[in-house]
Amino acid sequence: MHLALIALITLSACAKKQTTFTIANKYLSRTVSIADNKLHTIDFENKVANKKLEVKNSDEFRLRLSKGTHVEGSAYVLTSANFEVKSVLEATTNHVAFLLVEPKNNLEVEVHYNLKANENYMHKSLKVKPSSNVTLERIDVECVEIADLYQPYQMKQITAQGPAKWRPGLGQPLYTSETATFWGVEFPAANNFVKEQKGYLGYLWGREVKANSTYTSYQSVFGVGDDSKFIQDTFFDYIDQIRIRPLRLQVQYNSWFDFGGRVTKELFAKSVNKVSNELNTKREVPPFKAFVIDDGWQDVKADWSKKSWPVNKKFDKNFATSFTGVKNAKSSLGLWMSPGCNFGARAAVPQMREKGLEALDQYMSLAGPKYMQLLEDRMLELTAQGVTYFKLDGLFGHLNRREFDFNGKAYGVPTMPQLNTEGFKPADKRLNPAKYDELKTYYLVAGSERLMQIFQKQHEVNPDVYIVISNGAYLSPWWLMHIDAVWMINAGDAAGGSNRTQELVYRDGVYYDTWVKEATQFPINSVFNHEPKKTKTGESEKTFREYLWMNLSRGTGFIELYIKTEKLSQTDWDVVADGLKWAHKAFPYFKRSRMHGGNPKKSEVYGYAGWNKKGGFVSMHNPSDKPQTYTVNLDRKLGVISDGNYQITSPLKSGKDLAGKKIKKGATLQVELKPGEVKVFDFHK
Repeated sequence: MHLALIALITLSACAKKQTTFTIANKYLSRTVSIADNKLHTIDFENKVANKKLEVKNSDEFRLRLSKGTHVEGSAYVLTSANFEVKSVLEATTNHVAFLLVEPKNNLEVEVHYNLKANENYMHKSLKVKPSSNVTLERIDVECVEIADLYQPYQMKQITAQGPAKWRPGLGQPLYTSETATFWGVEFPAANNFVKEQKGYLGYLWGREVKANSTYTSYQSVFGVGDDSKFIQDTFFDYIDQIRIRPLRLQVQYNSWFDFGGRVTKELFAKSVNKVSNELNTKREVPPFKAFVIDDGWQDVKADWSKKSWPVNKKFDKNFATSFTGVKNAKSSLGLWMSPGCNFGARAAVPQMREKGLEALDQYMSLAGPKYMQLLEDRMLELTAQGVTYFKLDGLFGHLNRREFDFNGKAYGVPTMPQLNTEGFKPADKRLNPAKYDELKTYYLVAGSERLMQIFQKQHEVNPDVYIVISNGAYLSPWWLMHIDAVWMINAGDAAGGSNRTQELVYRDGVYYDTWVKEATQFPINSVFNHEPKKTKTGESEKTFREYLWMNLSRGTGFIELYIKTEKLSQTDWDVVADGLKWAHKAFPYFKRSRMHGGNPKKSEVYGYAGWNKKGGFVSMHNPSDKPQTYTVNLDRKLGVISDGNYQITSPLKSGKDLAGKKIKKGATLQVELKPGEVKVFDFHK
């Protein structure tokens, strides 16, 4: 029996024979079967690529339950094979749902499949209802065994200590190598992995579900593309569709390189006026989205147990002067904050600990109910007052050190005393080994969920708010369902080097490690990279111009200027203005930005590219001290979408050798680059 449109089916009539249900649209289909009262998926179809995915003995889902993560030996696993189908709750063209029951423990699970007519991906979720209290340690919403399923990102470093050793591997998708599909769970802290061709799409949770209450899982996703070689592009297109706010060009000024922690309302106002006058008024750069007060506005001597993040005497209590200043600049106000109370907020932690708030060691717990409620109240208040940008720095730690709330039973964070962590500090280097990963992940899950709640409420207050999570964050593309950009991780604030070439090699070397070597599945267009910077004058216009364009050509929609405003010459302001105007013009191409070429740290030519149907750009940099010839194909691998002829122009003098020429999609571009030279080319249909 093949069913498409029914409301409720009991299984008395079909319990002894196989019953199939297909949920489908023009892009994909999934067929699930009930045989002997057991539910499982028979096959998936990628209609775009005309491929069928055969499922091998797949469990439909997997639950690891226990009497508590702290009760050693109490864990057990239930899969769909342990459950009997009690009824079909719904079966329509876009929603199929089943009620399953596990007789031994009288545990009910609803399995829901959802698909919209015009989307190339579908969702699945679980609703778990126990008859007695039970702890859900891990929920695998999807367990699927497919021959060509693979895990592109393999890194896992959940370290407490160690410079540039922070790669939790959370919230990364799975792909198929032949059938052009992507898989995952729409939760930043999910742990999706492949073991022996079987994909586990789920997450650690570790908390108790009360008897007769219902826990609803995060949704898993299965999506399809036309070509497995370009499934990452398909996945990023999906991320672009589900992100909380559209990708925007966020150009702004930040006070940190100007003043550091000594910023005051007077100094800030002076810089706002200077930047606005030089760039927006004199040189007609579009108004900035925000002017940002970085670390230095918070009063760490005040009582944070009543109201967190109070304003110190260097600023008005409600930022009235600063709000007026940015309004005059046709902009808005942004603020630095640290959810974990890191960096300049660290001095407030001892007092909060004394007042009974959930302090760890140097930082606060992101799962502590008292402190996080105070943080939420303050962030929502600031959002309502008109702060449109939040730089959230120091979440779970920073570049060299992280803290974990692993003994926080009173806070509701899962604990595992059987690992013998008594006496361990929150950032104890003894926590580095992988045997503690599960314990550490429970805290990352709890902290991420609490932050997500705040972000959702901020969005409700201001749907145009812009939120960046910085130091101590991790690169999951599903963060973009809640915020706008993520710090690139494992890099310093300022690119090191004695000249601009070395600075570019440092930062672009991290890009290469992150996106090429480690295969991080996160769109470059939503990265916070802490550049460009300009803290002194004196370098040649050509040097600064090429450095700036190489920065901008990375294709991130988040551009924050780190400048010393009084140090810039009129020529420097000219260059900055020209660069920002180019970014505004090229921004439509940033949505599909990517890296190409070799390894910057090996002095190989590399660059970035971005395209849409109307055109694109390609940048390249020769980091060596010798001339090099670089060849690149204008093909789909580079991101070129449309056939046809393209006219070449260049915003830099170094690219004038090709300016005015025409080239077709699929053609080869050969470029000569001098030592240290940067070239940028624009392509117009």
